[in-house]
Amino acid sequence: MKTLALAVAASALIALAGGQAFAKPVQVQKTAKLTIVMHDPGCHWFSIGGKLKTTASVAGPVKVANSDEATLKVAGAGAVKKIAVGKQLLLGKGHYVITMVGQASDDNHLKLTVS
Repeated sequence: MKTLALAVAASALIALAGGQAFAKPVQVQKTAKLTIVMHDPGCHWFSIGGKLKTTASVAGPVKVANSDEATLKVAGAGAVKKIAVGKQLLLGKGHYVITMVGQASDDNHLKLTVS
């Protein structure tokens, strides 16, 4: 009986170890980060590589960080979400228009494409 139990335990260990040896590695997609900053004229801008831009195109997903002076509205994919100052919002594939809550008519309308 002990021999049978030992054989079952040994075969279970071999099966477990063999399964681990053939496990496929999981690829983790890195999330890009895009920061929106306050700068006049225009009020808010994407800060990309030290340059200020009103449009951006990134491979997704992307975390949009709000370093502006007020809450931002993100419209896209049939929904409107808000990003409070100092917070981030994770965005997936789509086209987005970003404006500030209570925005003046001459402020920038930021356009973001996530592919």
